[in-house]
Amino acid sequence: MEQLTGLDASFLYFERPRMPMHVGGLYIYDQSTAPDGSVRFKDILNFIEDRVHMARSFRQRVVSVPLNLDHPYWIEDPEFNIEYHVRHMALPQPGDWRQLCILASRLFSRPLDLSKPLWEFNVVEGLDNVPGVPKGSYALITKVHHAAVDGVSGMEMTAAINSLSPEDDAPVPEKPWVPESLPSSASLLARAYGNNLRQPFRFADVVVRSVPALAKTAAGLGRGDFQRPAGGARVPRTRFNNTVSAHRVFEGRVFDLNVVRDIKNRVPGATINDAILAVVGGGLRKYLDAKNELPGESLISMAPISVRSQGESGSMGNQVAAMSVELGTHIADPLGRLHFAHESARNSKEFTNAIGARQLADYSKFIPSALTGLAARLYTGLGLANSINPMFNCVVTNVPGPQVPLYSTGARMVNQFGLGPIVDGMGLIHPILSYCGQITVSFTSDREMIPDPEFYGDCIEESFEELRAAALKRPLAKAAAKGKAGGAGAKKPAAKKTTRRRTTRRTKPMAKPSSSANGASPDTSGSPPVQAAPPDSTGE
Repeated sequence: MEQLTGLDASFLYFERPRMPMHVGGLYIYDQSTAPDGSVRFKDILNFIEDRVHMARSFRQRVVSVPLNLDHPYWIEDPEFNIEYHVRHMALPQPGDWRQLCILASRLFSRPLDLSKPLWEFNVVEGLDNVPGVPKGSYALITKVHHAAVDGVSGMEMTAAINSLSPEDDAPVPEKPWVPESLPSSASLLARAYGNNLRQPFRFADVVVRSVPALAKTAAGLGRGDFQRPAGGARVPRTRFNNTVSAHRVFEGRVFDLNVVRDIKNRVPGATINDAILAVVGGGLRKYLDAKNELPGESLISMAPISVRSQGESGSMGNQVAAMSVELGTHIADPLGRLHFAHESARNSKEFTNAIGARQLADYSKFIPSALTGLAARLYTGLGLANSINPMFNCVVTNVPGPQVPLYSTGARMVNQFGLGPIVDGMGLIHPILSYCGQITVSFTSDREMIPDPEFYGDCIEESFEELRAAALKRPLAKAAAKGKAGGAGAKKPAAKKTTRRRTTRRTKPMAKPSSSANGASPDTSGSPPVQAAPPDSTGE
C-alpha cells in the first residue's frame, strides 16, 4: 500500500460527473512498419499486457479511508483485467481528422471507473482520410487519472507502451506481480490515526526549510531582481472562466520544431516555450477578438513545472508546482508579444526559484483530506467560479518528448497530441508535446465555451504564421545578447493599442496538406499539415 499525497488526492476530491480529472493523449501509428505489415487488436492487447509491469499506474487502484479522515491509498488491484482497460472501435466513413477529434472529445468527457485502476486505452481504426496520415494507420486514445500521473510521469507511462524499434524489447519483470487484498476499514482508520499524530512534526520541518527561501524572495523583491507574478485581481474574466459542462472539445495543430527554434532565436534569451506561449497568446487574441470579447489586459496562463527529482523518476503521482505567465494577448505585434511572454516567463521563473517550487508543492501535503473534499464540493456545488475572480485564464503545459521514432506493436508512431482536464473557473488547457522534429499545440475545452474548436485551431495556426513571418524579417539574435537579455529589472515592451474588430469570423474548413519547402511530400502527421521549415532556417 502507498498513500496518495495531498496534491494527488485533490484530483480525486475535485472529480465530478461533469468534471472528470484525467489526462490523456491521442497517438497515431502507421502499422505498415510492423514486422508483418499489419497489426491486430489482439497483438496490441498482448503488447500492452507484456509491459504493464513497467508503470505502476497500470495495476493499482484507489482505496478510500472511511469518512475521508485521511488521504486514500494505492493498492495492487486483486481483480485487474487488462481487457477492461483496452478497448477497440472504428471511425465511421470517411474517417477524417474532424471525426477523430469528435470521438476523442466524447471519450474524454466520460469519467473513469474509480473502483478500478484509473486508466483506459481506446484503439481506433478507420483513419484513412486524415490528412498526412498513411493509409491503414490507427490511433490510440488514452485516459489516465491525474491522481496517478503528472506530465513527466505520464510520459514515462507513454514510454512503457512504446519501444525504440519495431521489435518488442520489453524487459522481463524482475519478480512476479503479486496483488494485494483490500484493507479493512479498521486498518485504514488506524493508519489515519497514526498519520494525523505525525503530521504537525512534518509540517514544522517544511516550515523550517521554507524560511531561507522566504528571506531570499523578500530580498529579491526589495532589490527589484524580479516582481510578483501577475495574478489575483489582474486576471481578466473571459468565457473560459465560468463553470464547465460535461461536454468536451478537442483540436490540435502540428508545427515544425526547427521553425519554432528559428523563431525563438530572433529574440535574445527566448526559449521554445516562450515562442509557443506567444503563439497561444496570438491564437487567443484572434479568437476572442472575433467574438468581440478581447480584454484590454493580457490573459494569464498557469504553467505547471515539474519538481520531480532524479530519485523520484518512475514514481506515481504528481510532483508539480505552478507559475503564472502573461500571454500578451493585448499586443498586436507578434514579436512584441514574444518579447512580452519571454519577460513574463523569466520573471515568474525567478520568483518561483527564489521561493522554492518544491516547498510550494510540499505544503499541499498538509491540507486535511476532509477539508479538501469539502472545499471541492462547495466550490463546484455552489458555482463559485462564476462569482469569484479567476486565478488564471487557461493552462499551457509543455512536456518535451523524444526526438527519435517510437514503435508500438511494431507500428511507428506518426505523431502525438495531448488532452487535459478542465475545471470550473479554468475551462481551457493547451498541452504542448514534441516528437521527432515536430511540436503539437492542442487544446481541450468545454463545448459551451468553444463551440467552434476548428476555428480556434485556425486562430492558433494563423498566429504561428504571423509570428514566423515577423521573425524571418529580423536577424538572428547574437549570442552575446543572450547573456544580457532578461536581466534584473528588464522592462517589458509596451503594449500597442489596437482597435477591436466588430465582425465575427467564420470557421474555415481544415487546410489540405501542402508540400514541404524542398518539394518533398508532406511529413506524416495526425492533424492539418506540418508547417515546413524555410530554407534559411537555422534550427538551434
